[in-house]
Amino acid sequence: MMDSRTLGATLVALSAASFGAMAIFARLARADGVDVSALLFLRFAIAGGVMAAVMGGTRRRWPRGRKLGLLAAMGGVGYVGQSLCFFLALDHASAGLVALLLYLYPFIVTLIGAALLGETMTRLRAGAVATALLGTGLTIGTGLAGSALGIALGIGAALIYSVYILVGSRVLQEEDPLAAATVVMLAAAAVFGVWVALKEPHFPASAVGWSSVLAIALLSTVLAMVGFFAGLKRLGASDSATLSTLEPVVTFVLAAVFLDEPVTVIQVLGGMLVLGAVIALARGHTQVLSGSTNSR
Repeated sequence: MMDSRTLGATLVALSAASFGAMAIFARLARADGVDVSALLFLRFAIAGGVMAAVMGGTRRRWPRGRKLGLLAAMGGVGYVGQSLCFFLALDHASAGLVALLLYLYPFIVTLIGAALLGETMTRLRAGAVATALLGTGLTIGTGLAGSALGIALGIGAALIYSVYILVGSRVLQEEDPLAAATVVMLAAAAVFGVWVALKEPHFPASAVGWSSVLAIALLSTVLAMVGFFAGLKRLGASDSATLSTLEPVVTFVLAAVFLDEPVTVIQVLGGMLVLGAVIALARGHTQVLSGSTNSR
């Protein structure tokens, strides 16, 4: 039977793989004419609706009070803010640079956790973060160019997501991962719903478009988010963030298989570095962070 740390690492890896597949589905949805506002609204509305139905069917307890407010803010402010910064940054910087800046978040989470939250900075953890960051840079590849505004927005996306993870690691000490993820999804859906209402969105026009949107909602949101929250509850913020760097590796592998995108030797090397860091963390039985399950 898996111990808590191994199970947590497995869940975060599954989440990263699910998130990594989203770029492929999004490419198909955009090719069908779906715009960003419609895609984000449908993603969170469908995911939130499915998860709320599961909550009702299983009679799980909904978060209450301060925790409910924090989770709603994580979705309506954190997730929305991170998404907007990321997509706006793409208008002022290359996709490679924006992605690389976003994946600064494991480094940021680890530093903040050690400096402000009393989390232990072990050699394994520091080495894994540095290796994963290097591997991510190699995996994303070249073409790193952008304006100061694009760089600022990319860093902003990383900072917002870092705070999102750190707050989530605290809230999840007392909340069910499914319930927490449901509140986050519904709050994000509400905000993106207002955005859609204020403009003329372009929804899917074919079965391929709708299938892609459903895949994003169910696989790359419901499964990915619940898996991440469940893993975050067991591993803590720093290790969960570092394990999430599997996401771009999954994306470039799927893009090569299904979209016939070229893969370079440098990208393969980067993917191997990320996998090495992930395996080291998953197998490492280091002192557990104050935010992880074993310390509770």
